[in-house]
Amino acid sequence: MSKFSPAWALGMLAAVTLTAPASFADTPKDTLVIAATIDDIVSLDPAEAFEFSGGDLLRNTYDHLVEFNPLDLAAGYQPGLAESWTVSEDGKTFTFKIRDGIKFQSGNPVTAEDAEFSLRRAVLLEKTPSFILTQFGFTKDNIEGTIKATDASTLVITTDKVYAQSFVLNCLTATIGSIVDKKVAMEHEKDGDFGYEWLKTNTAGSGAYALKSWKANESYVLDVNPDYWRATPAMKRVFVRHIAESASQRLLLEKGDIDVARNLTPEDIAAVAANGDLKVDEDLRGRIVYMSLNQKKAPLNDPKVIEAFKWAIDYTGMTDTIVRGQYTVHQAFLPLTYLGELKDQPYTLDIAKAKSLLAEAGHADDVAVKINVRNEPSYMAMAQAIQGSLTQAGIKVELTPMTGKQSLGEYRERSHDVYLGAWGPDYPDPHTNADTFAHNPNNSDEAKLTGKLAWRNSWDIPEMTKETEAAVQESDRDKRAEMYRAIQKEHQMTSPFVVMFQKIEQTGLRKDVENLVTGSAISAVYYWTVTK
Repeated sequence: MSKFSPAWALGMLAAVTLTAPASFADTPKDTLVIAATIDDIVSLDPAEAFEFSGGDLLRNTYDHLVEFNPLDLAAGYQPGLAESWTVSEDGKTFTFKIRDGIKFQSGNPVTAEDAEFSLRRAVLLEKTPSFILTQFGFTKDNIEGTIKATDASTLVITTDKVYAQSFVLNCLTATIGSIVDKKVAMEHEKDGDFGYEWLKTNTAGSGAYALKSWKANESYVLDVNPDYWRATPAMKRVFVRHIAESASQRLLLEKGDIDVARNLTPEDIAAVAANGDLKVDEDLRGRIVYMSLNQKKAPLNDPKVIEAFKWAIDYTGMTDTIVRGQYTVHQAFLPLTYLGELKDQPYTLDIAKAKSLLAEAGHADDVAVKINVRNEPSYMAMAQAIQGSLTQAGIKVELTPMTGKQSLGEYRERSHDVYLGAWGPDYPDPHTNADTFAHNPNNSDEAKLTGKLAWRNSWDIPEMTKETEAAVQESDRDKRAEMYRAIQKEHQMTSPFVVMFQKIEQTGLRKDVENLVTGSAISAVYYWTVTK
């Protein structure tokens, strides 16, 4: 089969339900077919998208002023749509020169006006990730003076104070820094929404691929941008199908019906590794798995109850069994490899200590919680193990499985008891996680600081907020790293967050698939580098 069609792929993937032996053609040579869990996608508008799967899709359909080389992520940020930039003597004004000759998938040229439009609309729309830009002092009232194209190839942005240059530039690599085709977006504008309703389900970028179709909780298909400026992708189309079951992903991979399986259990990874037609790639990601306690809910806001939860988790037991090889024990909010990383692991499973703390708090047998968890195999396995150890400590637990979208919705409304999930960095600077785990400038419900996990859990921390604000402005690298280590040590002892693991992504692939870059700790997946 030399040509790809969504209908072919749907039929191929449906074949896992058949019980009779069958033979299927390999995927087309110029097509990448992936099985993954993608039910967390809420929106495809880069001004709103703030979930793992959406970030994967948008990393391949949009470009940024500042980019990474996916084949050398350790090199850090480098010129993207901006071929160069300069910084004023006072450290607050960044002037970007846009590359000449780059076009959007529509054929429209990429200009500084598009960059101005994209960053301004992200501020104006005020969606969840907007804080990544507004933290530099950009507001609805001042963006005409602080984010402006001075000509077709020059964009000037001015921050409210001096920040580390690397911090500003790293933030522009985030999804919200995606440059949108202004002409296309405004052709679909409704009631002054800057094309928001249309961009929730469509793309308008200059990336390696354009969205051909998306069905929520089912699949998406990308078609190649034949004029992509960074490379000529070997994969002319990418098909990603939502397959929640690890066993189904593995079966498809073994048959050759897919090229990549992204959500395999340790047992299925072992089977893939033993198959000569397949292979396993490993990548230490920035994703932190944690549990958090809503401080609106008593007695979850009692410091001794919080500490009891931290001693009632079998950290090493889980990494040795149900999630072996896919997570490493990690108990600080910055991922390993980040400036200021903290390797301290102060907590181990100690049921007796957990019981003692609950008794001291006067809650030896009356703590009952619901744990919201994404209905995905690895998270459900963790949730069940956590339920077991918490029960031993005297905490009654009801698990509430949800889709990724449902779980995030309740979490952002601050209506949960306990949330079990993951957080990934938006850009490779320590402030990305410090800002969300350890910064909450306004704890009121009206503040709607949904991008901050401290706010989502109603954790009011005026002093730690000041410490976090000071760290992001420190220009001395060594001093800055020590400030983050100090904040994390305090966070470990006092926060309502039970930080447990850092993700090691194990991906199953057909042996002919090369250069699928899953992003390590600083980025998302790249499809345009793949060959087979």
